[in-house]
Amino acid sequence: MSQRIRIKDIAEKAGVSVGTVDRIIHNRPNVSPKARAKVEKVLKEINYQPNMYASALAYNKSYTFYLLMPKHESEAYWQEIEEGAMDACEARRDFHIDVRLMFYERSDEASFSSAFECVIENNPNGVIVIPSDIDTTKRYTDILHELNIPFVLLDSYMPILEPLSFFGQDSFKSGYFAARMLMLIAREEKKIMLMKLTKNGRVASEQQENREVGFRHYMSRYFPTTEIVDLEMPIGCEKHGYDSILGKFFSENKDIHHCITMCSKAHIVGEYLLRSGCRDVQIMGYDMVDKNAECMKRGSISFLIAQHAYVQGFSSVNTLFRAIVLKQPVKPINYMPIELLTKENVDFYNRAQI
Repeated sequence: MSQRIRIKDIAEKAGVSVGTVDRIIHNRPNVSPKARAKVEKVLKEINYQPNMYASALAYNKSYTFYLLMPKHESEAYWQEIEEGAMDACEARRDFHIDVRLMFYERSDEASFSSAFECVIENNPNGVIVIPSDIDTTKRYTDILHELNIPFVLLDSYMPILEPLSFFGQDSFKSGYFAARMLMLIAREEKKIMLMKLTKNGRVASEQQENREVGFRHYMSRYFPTTEIVDLEMPIGCEKHGYDSILGKFFSENKDIHHCITMCSKAHIVGEYLLRSGCRDVQIMGYDMVDKNAECMKRGSISFLIAQHAYVQGFSSVNTLFRAIVLKQPVKPINYMPIELLTKENVDFYNRAQI
């Protein structure tokens, strides 16, 4: 009945005007308590479910969402998030949705703060945040709460920030899973190299830190005698710089044949191994970016763990759309699948499948 009922019918049943029913359905002011009680009684009796899509289209309001994310290369995990977000914007263009990008330098607190301040100054309807460290991020998400601006978190789940929603992997379980898969082929090894991309001695995100915690937890439980040798690689280094670091490392650690990284840059090691002709070493990493896939097909990367970056970008915009435009409830925590890719199945991975 809710699909056939007209506002005029509701008004007649409640004994009020059509305008009064319209204001109540769309939660507008200037309705007397007595009239509201009559209309709500009728709505409950007929189990009225408004067509929020039609209402949003008729309202003809425009909405601006900001995506706050790190500057990135064209071959990167972040690019897929960006592409997913822009495709979601295009899919909702009839509702006058605009998604704007705001970039900051990764692991640079001042750059993150400046970019976030610019976002807030533009008074958006919603924000998608790829966070910096938790204290810096909280300073600005607290402002969003004060301004009643909903925000979605990607990459790192920080429940203390109280986001509208989160999209990403369970980082601890992902790292635990990565260790388990790696040790299927490295169980006889005495040493494993853990490659970290760092800036000022710190890894780039809490997500990577949590993955490492999960990885080490598995290793300490099941392979306590296997030594984990850390190798820090500075973010933004040129190829010859990385080659120099890796050449020195492997010349000093000839007994290391398996490596892992918790970020999307496994191809830094993978490409070096291919160029140097080193065929008895492999690395495991994250994200099905093209450079990683090519290294895996050529044998220098053993496994990749996919985390559906495109889906995260698309879903974050769609979540803001549902919550703000359609005023629908949304799921607060959305963990992405932890999927293992090898050279045999990588060509069948559809990164843009929603």
